[in-house]
Amino acid sequence: MKKRQAPSPSFAASIRNSIIGTLTRKKRIQHEDVLETVSDGLKKIYKQKLLPLEEHYKFHDFHSPALDDPDFTAKPMILLVGQYSTGKTTFIRYLLEQDFPGIRIGPEPTTDRFIAVMDGDEEGVVPGNALVVDANKQFRALTRFGNAFLNRFQCSTLKNEVLSSVTIVDTPGILSGEKQRLDRGYDFSGVLEWFAERVDRIILLFDAHKLDISDEFKRCIEALAGNEDKIRIVLNKSDMVDHQQLMRVYGALMWSLGKVFKTPEVSRVYIGSFWNEPLHYDVNRRLFQDEQHDLFSDLQSLPRNAALRKLNDLIKRARLAKVHAYIIAELRKGMPSMIGKEKKKKELIAKLDKIYEQIQREHNISPGDFPDITKMREHLQNADFTKFNPIKPKLLEVVDGMLATDIARLMAQIPKEEAIQIANGMPPKERETVHGGAFDRAAESETPFGFGKGEGFDKGRDESEWVVSRERFKFDEQFDSLNPVDGKLNGRTAKDHMLKSKLPNSVLGKIWKLADVDKDGFLDADEFALANYLINLKLEGHELPNELERKILKHLTVCILNLKNKESSAYKIIYVSNSLFLYSSNIIFTGEISTIAYCSGSSCNYIIFIS
Repeated sequence: MKKRQAPSPSFAASIRNSIIGTLTRKKRIQHEDVLETVSDGLKKIYKQKLLPLEEHYKFHDFHSPALDDPDFTAKPMILLVGQYSTGKTTFIRYLLEQDFPGIRIGPEPTTDRFIAVMDGDEEGVVPGNALVVDANKQFRALTRFGNAFLNRFQCSTLKNEVLSSVTIVDTPGILSGEKQRLDRGYDFSGVLEWFAERVDRIILLFDAHKLDISDEFKRCIEALAGNEDKIRIVLNKSDMVDHQQLMRVYGALMWSLGKVFKTPEVSRVYIGSFWNEPLHYDVNRRLFQDEQHDLFSDLQSLPRNAALRKLNDLIKRARLAKVHAYIIAELRKGMPSMIGKEKKKKELIAKLDKIYEQIQREHNISPGDFPDITKMREHLQNADFTKFNPIKPKLLEVVDGMLATDIARLMAQIPKEEAIQIANGMPPKERETVHGGAFDRAAESETPFGFGKGEGFDKGRDESEWVVSRERFKFDEQFDSLNPVDGKLNGRTAKDHMLKSKLPNSVLGKIWKLADVDKDGFLDADEFALANYLINLKLEGHELPNELERKILKHLTVCILNLKNKESSAYKIIYVSNSLFLYSSNIIFTGEISTIAYCSGSSCNYIIFIS
């Protein structure tokens, strides 16, 4: 019987490499499937790579509780913070344009609890104890603050289009005095800090009549430290003061904020009156409209930027977890093995600032990544240093790899998700915005009260007369005084006149391109009037469009403004409506030109008749 020959080493190696390659491809395919969406990717890399580091070094006992799945899939949240009677609850009603269950409004401190206003099929109120056991909500970690807080926490649900995109959290009015802080029965600043880490926008409301920042309010603002990029400040009830008083109030507010915020950057302050009552002082109406438009635009962008915000928060959390691991490991290394543990613990806490400096030098870590030293000392007082773990490089390497590769992959995944959604017929990201309530009313296009309606380049949209004609007599006098040749001004003459506006050459060049409709390098009377009108709009603060829009109105005149080559059958046609906006296109005439007649009207130079 013939003996079977053993496989050669090269053949065995090729089989082994093939198997390894197949397994690697399967793992890669599985990994790509898991990272199908950004939220799935965030959940996976947090649980597999960051959470083990947090648990190993007791991160949750010192900083923030562990993240749950709803934290990655929840809608964007808006947190309202302010002293009592600054209009927080009224602000929510103004946005929703309806009351929500549990609403209480009054000049006295009315809101005595945290209220999460969320979307729901039915109107109702969910108590805090029931809310924190709901696995589909992102509030489970709030159990750490105890029953005293949960009894002051509720969720109000109602069907509202605004809430289909965002969740709004109302907070109790912040009072002054030490008694108010102690009598709450729970860590108010700690609750605010928990919300601040998870919300997308924090709105601090101030009353134009009450700018004093109490000690508790100052502590609350300090609890928001590290989330300054989320903070927006609203000076509410600004219609209660006249324009001179408003200027003084604004200056006083900025001075007060400068003492509380420890950043050199100036905070963005929105001035307005967010309620549905008549304005007491109407002189600042335009200012309030502009400020409201800016604030609403900021809030409407939250759904579009939600994935980036969660990604950014996870990066901040990972950097803090790394620094925390170094601190805990250094404290563990400094503890004795037998006696004198309590004494050594006090010494280590006392010289925590020196430990910070040592870690900063050894690991090249930025000072801004370290936790607040005062809070860290408070937590360390009750900690058992003997249960701290020494440094484990493998855990840190995994987190470093997550920050270097996984985060970059998720960043690249965001635009891919947008493309997939558009390809599948889902609304593009530009439509992922907050709709309904006051947001739709502010941008209403069907009524004359929408933002910017009838102003700037929208002026004269619904009128039969060409909007430039209103000021035409001034422009015609200037045109005649410049001695036009054959009814036109050359570029040099027009330039000398346009430079008198003191606008930059780049802006004047854009105005020239818009006004020189026939592109012949000259300005006739109509084009000169249009150029001056555009200059005036720019001087009033309006932005120039990239092109003048076409608008189909009842009285449409077809004009030939470029008749240099009368033998050609292709002409540059300019549609001149009785408005500011013009539109040009190339139209091929198959018939012969029978008549060219001069038009004496102000809207055109020539009329062409086609046989």
